[in-house]
Amino acid sequence: MKNNIKNKRGKNNIKIILILILSISIILMILLYKKFKENKSNIEETFSNNNYIEKNNVIEVVLPNKKKIEDWKLVLVNKENPLPENFTIELENIDSTKQFDKRAIGELKQMIQEMKKSGVNNIWVQSAYRSTEYQKTLYDNKINDYLSKGATIEEAEILTSEYINKPGESEHNLGLAVDFNNVDNDFENTKAYTWLNENAKNYGFIMRYPEEKSEITGVEYEPWHWRYVGKEHSYKMEELNMCLEEYIEFLETN
Repeated sequence: MKNNIKNKRGKNNIKIILILILSISIILMILLYKKFKENKSNIEETFSNNNYIEKNNVIEVVLPNKKKIEDWKLVLVNKENPLPENFTIELENIDSTKQFDKRAIGELKQMIQEMKKSGVNNIWVQSAYRSTEYQKTLYDNKINDYLSKGATIEEAEILTSEYINKPGESEHNLGLAVDFNNVDNDFENTKAYTWLNENAKNYGFIMRYPEEKSEITGVEYEPWHWRYVGKEHSYKMEELNMCLEEYIEFLETN
């Protein structure tokens, strides 16, 4: 008799435990479903408000509080942000062959003059504005150079992209970038490089591709490549220790 009572109690306890487990499972499922519906609703609302852009068949959500930067001095040109097809620019000559954006050429010329006044005479502009057609020639020539050395087309494109961007993806096509002297890393050992590091910001220029920022810029270290952004931005970028990609994101979200 006692054994029967114990068995009944045991079975009842098991039933109660099973009922509790089932109840908890149902509650959890309801909560998870509600959370899923909330997330789905948020995503649908984001897309219904057109807060997204499509680039190369990839959809990128733009946060509602992200500001649009419209300063011409801060136009970002890289592999992810090519020049728009309708891009136009008014140029002015640096010398008989090289040109720069007319709105910024005054600061460039003044900077070079001040460098020479301070005793830095071994300085010249190797490259400035490039048309997209000329950029294509440079890019194709470098690809062919690597191919002639035995690289595959994929390898040649990867190696070329470390230093030469595709047409429309180079800052030189923008007209706000300048390469100095022989365009090699030895430039960092010159008086001109030292002077630029100390003074370029006073004329609105930044070293565009620092070594420690190469993973962000997507371009290997280029001590010879300097970009005009305007004094108000060159000072701030140095203060924040930011490259242009970081600085634009900072401005967009603050």
